[in-house]
Amino acid sequence: MKKLRGNILDCIGNTSLLALRKVVPENGARILLKLESENPTGSMKDRMALAMIEAAEADGRLTPGGAIVEYTGGSTGVSLAFICAVKGHPLHIVTSDAFAQEKLDHMKILGAELEIVRSDEGRMTGKLTRDMIEAARVVALKAGAYWTDQMKNEDQIGAYHAMAEEIWLQTAGRIDGFVQSVGTAASLRGIGEGLRRRNGRVRLVAVEPSESPVLSGGEPGAHKIDGVGAGFVVPLWHQEVTDHIERVSTEDATAMAMRLAREEGLFAGTSTGANVIGALRLAARLGANATVVTIMCDTGMKYLRSYAAKHPRD
Repeated sequence: MKKLRGNILDCIGNTSLLALRKVVPENGARILLKLESENPTGSMKDRMALAMIEAAEADGRLTPGGAIVEYTGGSTGVSLAFICAVKGHPLHIVTSDAFAQEKLDHMKILGAELEIVRSDEGRMTGKLTRDMIEAARVVALKAGAYWTDQMKNEDQIGAYHAMAEEIWLQTAGRIDGFVQSVGTAASLRGIGEGLRRRNGRVRLVAVEPSESPVLSGGEPGAHKIDGVGAGFVVPLWHQEVTDHIERVSTEDATAMAMRLAREEGLFAGTSTGANVIGALRLAARLGANATVVTIMCDTGMKYLRSYAAKHPRD
């Protein structure tokens, strides 16, 4: 039985690691999925939001009851709203209609004030990301709020070092590859660094949208994989951390998310679908005696309306 918790924040982390049974390659490596949907808001972003806020509280950048501002595609905003509700910080979120309405609703329910930046027909682009960043900068300047600035904030890296330790212990050190899609790049970098400290031979694979493959040298473009693919090389990206970059399309990521739901009973978002495709490709290369870990970034309940719209007769 799990122990009694004194605070909802104590429920962040220590999530399960699950072996996929059906969505696996023939004669390929074992694929394990870290179920970050078990965090309080249903997202891995709870870890980084707590780390960013507590680091700022500890060194005085954020005073008791001080206001916070951030730009976000949704999951980081929900996690920040959750942490701020518990800790008593007013929160101003800059977001967009390009992102799942469920996430925007969740942020508002948790008490965040939202500013919506209009997108180009619901698509995620580099221009949209830059517009959101600039809007957040202006709000922080005018309001004197603490700007968590997730694209540049290295306070979150420690949260992912801790996540790497969880993975290492759960696999008993038997891990040959790790795959993660790139948004801010903090999770891939932090988990990768943590795993490499334990075993320098662990292969690290980044995943980005094939419609906007800027990390692998391509041109920026529009895509609909929530939370990843900023459309430019993000500040926390370190090329040397990664062995390989996989390109995955929105269509393929969405199809894999549906397969996970129907074949594994795992209802996740499109970034998780992209992760699993990347993991399948690495598993095929590594062979049957290897183990690959990737992440179920969040729950598909955050995207329920969009999934239902795409599959109305199913």
